[in-house]
Amino acid sequence: MIRQIFSAIALSTTLTLYLISPTLAQDPFRATNQRPIGEKTEAAFRAMFEQGDYISAERYLKAISGNEQQEPLAYAMRASLAYVLNEDYNSLGNYGKKTLDTARQLTSTDPLRGNLYSAVGHFLLGASALFREGTVKGTPQALAELRQVYEYMDKAEAISSTDPELNLLRGYMDLMVSVNLPFSNPEQAIGRLQRFAGPKYLSERGVAVGYRDLKKFPQAIEAVDRAMKASNSNPELYYLKGQILSTYGHQQKSAAMLQESVKNFDLAIAKKAQLPPDLVKQIERERRKAAQRLSVVAQQK
Repeated sequence: MIRQIFSAIALSTTLTLYLISPTLAQDPFRATNQRPIGEKTEAAFRAMFEQGDYISAERYLKAISGNEQQEPLAYAMRASLAYVLNEDYNSLGNYGKKTLDTARQLTSTDPLRGNLYSAVGHFLLGASALFREGTVKGTPQALAELRQVYEYMDKAEAISSTDPELNLLRGYMDLMVSVNLPFSNPEQAIGRLQRFAGPKYLSERGVAVGYRDLKKFPQAIEAVDRAMKASNSNPELYYLKGQILSTYGHQQKSAAMLQESVKNFDLAIAKKAQLPPDLVKQIERERRKAAQRLSVVAQQK
């Protein structure tokens, strides 16, 4: 179970570890008190989360130099890419340590972000230990790191409980934990994302995932449509919509929904060159499943 939680959070963290504003550009979370993060880090953020282009994001991050080498976000993103692109658990841990080290330095000037990225750093170290050592050997360290994650998250929340950056990351993490643990409440995580998190294309994406897992498919479709309205260039949004429509269309025996599902999968696959290979394989598998469901429904008409 603990391995499932860390694996789920690792994937969700990849969706949310951009968390701050670019230099000479508007902070996507805050109208005031904006934070600069540097040109290359900002470019990587835009590539990964606005465009769903993991390959370009990795290239930008490798080019980081100067002051940006003190930005914990850059190392958190590199850790996430090491995980999703290569399953490189050693690099996941190494970049997790760099995230933690730079976050500690940041705490004196920006305690909100310093504590937030300290939480991220501890999470990455726990995930690395679990994946590298296996469930039996890795679980004790993973659990110890997870306690640190929530300790630092609580410190950040005490500074600003309505901060969009904090609520986006914590909302995703709480959502993934609630899906993997009994007696947890995903509605609370959804509410956090809806009320306080941003930008819209990521907060609404999280809401859509939450409603998908709760099998509230009409609400999930509405949320993913709102995410697409905010950013329609990310193939992962088309994948998510295809996924929701495939399940809901199968449940309702709706050929129209299943046709739209296949269409959305195809739109995602059209940009497969910029996505992680394992994700592309998953999209293609789910596209075939949706097409099979459509064929069955069509034969029944």
